[in-house]
This record gives sequence, structure tokens and C-alpha cells, in this order.
Amino acid sequence: MEDQKQTSFTFEIDNFSEKEATISSPTFSSGGCEWFVNVYPKGSYNVDDHLSMYLQVANPKSLRLGWKRRADYSFFLVNQSGQELFKINESLSQLFCAQFSGRGIAKAVPLKKLQEKGFLEKNKLIVKVEVKVVEVVDQGKTTRKETIDYNGFHVLNSQVYSVSRVLVEHPDFAEKLRFKNQLLKTSFMNILLGLIQTLEKPPHSTSETELSNAHSQLIELTEAGFKLDWLKTKLAEVTLERKKSNSDDCQVQELEEQNKNVKVELNKGKTKSTAKVVSLEQKVSDLQSDDLNKKTAKSASPKAFSFKDVVYFWNTKK
Repeated sequence: MEDQKQTSFTFEIDNFSEKEATISSPTFSSGGCEWFVNVYPKGSYNVDDHLSMYLQVANPKSLRLGWKRRADYSFFLVNQSGQELFKINESLSQLFCAQFSGRGIAKAVPLKKLQEKGFLEKNKLIVKVEVKVVEVVDQGKTTRKETIDYNGFHVLNSQVYSVSRVLVEHPDFAEKLRFKNQLLKTSFMNILLGLIQTLEKPPHSTSETELSNAHSQLIELTEAGFKLDWLKTKLAEVTLERKKSNSDDCQVQELEEQNKNVKVELNKGKTKSTAKVVSLEQKVSDLQSDDLNKKTAKSASPKAFSFKDVVYFWNTKK
């Protein structure tokens, strides 16, 4: 392992205003690892008014199982003389691992800021990143049950991806927690992830008990200091979809019962006038058509609020 010194790397993006797709920098070395930067000129995913930037571990699959690197990093915009025009963030210290090989900032620079004098000389954007690897662990095997410290929360490896997406879309959701006890923080995080998992299910397959528990859990999390207005809105939508689904089920059952009764009546009336038989057959046809329309409408309705809808889908890999 090389000395853990800070590495500074600068790269240029020509014709920046014409770029829309993700731009990847050349790779560079720091702390015995290869890195590169991804720049999103029009923002990443749901962000469309900011420049987004992410530091990525290059070729993470080539590293040994269980690898981990904790690194401090900062982004800057500089001019052609190397002068720093804008420091995007104070040095961030975060853990890079097999489950999470990219870190960054979705709202790095407002796009309007780039229109100011000096930022785009000759339509060229110059980005500098400073990286210092402060810890390297590249041996052993990692398991889904291994616990790591992720932004102050002790979570399982299997939970890192879910937690990261919450933090990216709602970075301030846990800023007002009323306790510091690590066991309590872990417990509440597990409750939150379970609540989100409930919202992933199709509304019509969510039981009344699950919805009742979800409302209680949301109140408990809010009282603990979590800022979850976004989740409260989604839970209300799921509850409404559940009610609509139940209503449709009742109407479909009623139609099926009527359909059954009409068929019985039709069979009894086989020996009666043709006009009545035709009338009864038409009634059956109408009921079947109405029944089919109800079921089709039900199947066409949203089946679930995916994790993308609950929190911002975050994936910085190329």
C-alpha cells in the first residue's frame, strides 16, 4: 500500500454547454486504488437544475472480496490558471466498498452558477478533485450480515444500498434526532427500512394490519426526530390505493353474483319465450362485459409504489 497522501487530479471538459450525457474523467491513482469522476452536466436522475458529481472506484470487481476504503474527498471548479473558483464541498469522509463503490453530490453546483464569468472560459469546464485514502482494507470475505458504520448508522451490508438512496434524496432526514444512542439509531433505521419495504408492496396485497402498523411506525419515527414528510405522503397514497382496491373487489364480487343468478334464471327460462331468453342472455353478456372492464381497470392501476417512488433511485455506475 502506498503512503496515504492526498492526491489532486484535474481534468477538462470541452464544449461543456453542448454536453448532456454522463462524462467520465480519466482514471487516477490514490491510496493504492484507481479512481475516476463522473460528471452529470444536466444533473443525475431527478435532479435537473444542478451539476452532479460522483467519485468512483475504478474496476471494483477486480479488487479482492471484502475490500473497503475510507477516503476524504473534495470537488472544485477551477479556471485555466488553476485558480479555485468554487469549492463544491468541504472534505467528505466516506466508506467505499463492494456494495457502494461510488460517492458524490447530486446537487453539486447550480447550473445558473456556471453562467457566471470565469466558470466556462471558451466553453470549457475544469474540475479538480482531491482524494486522500485514510484507511484501506482489501482482504477477507464480506457477508450480508456484516455491520458497518454508514453515515452514523450501524447497518448491515445488505442494507447499505437502501440506506444510501434515502440519504441521497433526503440528506437532512435524520438531522434532528433526539438521541445519540447507537442501538436506538440502529433500531429506528430498521423500522424505517421495514416501513419503506411495506410501501413497495402492491396496495391490494397490503393488509389492513400492515397499514395500521405502518401509520404507527411513521408516528414513532417522527416523534423520534426523523423528518419524513415525503414518506407520510407516500403512505397516504398507498392507503388510498388500498381503499380503491377493496372497493373494486366488492363491486366485482357483486357483479359475479349477479352473473351467477342471471345464468340460473336463464336456465330456468329455456322453455319460455325466445324474447325473454334473448333478454336474459343479453343481461349475462352485459354483466360479463362490465365484470371484465372492472378487472381490467383494476389490473391496469398501479400495482405498487416502487422504491424509486419512495426515495430517489441512486446508481452512479457507468
